[in-house]
Amino acid sequence: MRMTLRHLQIFVAVCQEGGTTAAAHKLLLAQSAVSVAISQLEQHYGIRLFDRIAKRLHITQDGERFLQYALHIVQLFEQMEQEVKNMDETGIIRVGTSITIGNCLLGGYIRRFRKAFPNIRVKAVTNNSEYIERCILENRLDLGLIEGLVHSADLMAIPFREDRMSLLCPLGHAFAGRKVEINALRGQSFLVREQGSAGRERVDRMLGAYGIEVDTVMESVSTQAILRGVRAGLGIALLPSLLAQDFLEREEIGEFYLSGISLLRTFHIIYHKNKYLTQGAQAFITLCK
Repeated sequence: MRMTLRHLQIFVAVCQEGGTTAAAHKLLLAQSAVSVAISQLEQHYGIRLFDRIAKRLHITQDGERFLQYALHIVQLFEQMEQEVKNMDETGIIRVGTSITIGNCLLGGYIRRFRKAFPNIRVKAVTNNSEYIERCILENRLDLGLIEGLVHSADLMAIPFREDRMSLLCPLGHAFAGRKVEINALRGQSFLVREQGSAGRERVDRMLGAYGIEVDTVMESVSTQAILRGVRAGLGIALLPSLLAQDFLEREEIGEFYLSGISLLRTFHIIYHKNKYLTQGAQAFITLCK
């Protein structure tokens, strides 16, 4: 005879209700069915769960030990039932974003989502695009919002917003406020983001297409450090306009442009192609779009 979850539920009910009659009433079963289930448990495990004295059941020491396991299993199952049935209204959505999106957009998205779905918690992490992709592939995140290109065939990518990159230079630089040919960038000192970031990938791809080697004077995970380096006259940088906006408005740095080259890019929502998306996750995607 194979033991089932139902056997454990009956045993727990007998313990909690104090007898087979009350347990049968609670479970909407015949009393004989409850008694049979208890006997089957005792026969299967070769232990006595109850002493039957004066027509009453008294749980044994073995029964007490067995009850601890049974309670844990039954409660865990009931918790699973409750959470899975309400997964679209409760639970956690794990979201990862690349730096620009995390700094400039994520807070607004989460605030709007919480207002619409107050029982769903958004757990967020911000890192470079390569890291976010890796977390999605390893199922450590449910959704990713990234600035760069998608590099894995196992990822689905949905465009949700356009953004512009800005070429930045110190005030008084020869390029400031001008439109220049890309070959003018040869020999210029660059301040760049770290490998694995969408910004660094954009610099390498753009200059590499014209055979221009990047002369790096600073590499940093911090956009603020790069902006301050440009302000200090260390060199030029290519950064998201959203992150450079404050420095440009305060006229602490200058901006220049490339002739015939667009610096527009597209943000993408990514998730694993085999990932089941709850209604909550789908709603978060819709909100971002």
